Amino acid sequence: MRRSAFTLVELLIVVVMLGILAAVAVPKFSSASDDARSSSTQSTLAGVRSAIATYRMNAVISGNDPFPSLAQLTDGTVVKFDIPANPFSGVSGVQAVSQGQANSRSVISPTSAGWNYFVDNSANPPVAIFYSNSESDSTVDDGSGGVLGANEL
Repeated sequence: MRRSAFTLVELLIVVVMLGILAAVAVPKFSSASDDARSSSTQSTLAGVRSAIATYRMNAVISGNDPFPSLAQLTDGTVVKFDIPANPFSGVSGVQAVSQGQANSRSVISPTSAGWNYFVDNSANPPVAIFYSNSESDSTVDDGSGGVLGANEL
């Protein structure tokens, strides 16, 4: 009576082939989490910036300051949802920054706040800048073959 079974060589070949497939597939899936962080950051920025624009429209019609203060931005007056933690750093909260820091999208104390906000209603024209407080690179193309930093989205 003859027994049939796989030889050691056949088993090794299968293991090597599975290893090659895994080596090809893992990088594809590892970039998925980076893409998710970039998309989540863009979504949060779009939501907050949209809320600021809606506030501005109503404020201009009412004759009030066009942009909300930091307190109004974070107390539910402007944004009707809790601003989530920054996906790149995992840090919650919004902090005030100076105009120079906002213009250069500087990352300030990234462990204390996930988002930065600058507002100056006395400037002509008034200005407000809301951006991510993270030094991480996103997966968003910058148009020249590189990627934008999370703070540049």
